[in-house]
Formats: sequence, C-alpha cells, structure tokens
Amino acid sequence: MTRGERHAGALRLERMIGRVLRAGVTTSSVCLASGLLWTMAEGTSAPARLLLQTGIVVLLATPVARVVVSVAEYVVERDWGFATLTAIVLLELLASALAALVFNRRL
Repeated sequence: MTRGERHAGALRLERMIGRVLRAGVTTSSVCLASGLLWTMAEGTSAPARLLLQTGIVVLLATPVARVVVSVAEYVVERDWGFATLTAIVLLELLASALAALVFNRRL
C-alpha cells in the first residue's frame, strides 16, 4: 500500500467516524430534549421516560459504534495489526457491559 493510499484510507475512516459520532450525538440530543420537554409539559410519563432512556442508551452506544466502524474499516484496508487491536478493544467493551449485567443484574 502506498503512502497516498494510506492517507486516503485514513481520511475515509475519519469521515466515517465523524458521521457515526454526529449521528449518535444528534439522535441522543433529540431524544433527551424531547423527553425533557415532554416531562416538563405533562409530568413523568411512560413515553417521556422511554425517550430519556433511549437518549442515554444511544449516547452510551455511540463510542462502541465508533469502534465497530474502525474494526470494519481496518479489515477492509487489510491493516491486520490495527484491526486486531481495535477488535480487542471492542471485546473489552462488550465484556464490560456483560459483566455489568451479570454482576449487577440490571443495565
């Protein structure tokens, strides 16, 4: 792989990660703002609570989605070293979530 190809791949990865992060933060913000406004207008209700919880879950899932995109892009680029390291990070994130569920019996 030439230096120019690596540079183009890095730019593509940065753009994809940027889109994932923007989409996650925007979706989370819309859900949280809607849930807050609903709560302020009508008090605590099931739909307002669902919007607030969805906003928090999306916000927490956004960095994980970034890691998934990174793994996929490194595999496409056949950069096995970074693909392996990033996959290990993803496994650690998933293991942490699983441990939280198992040891705390709630999410």
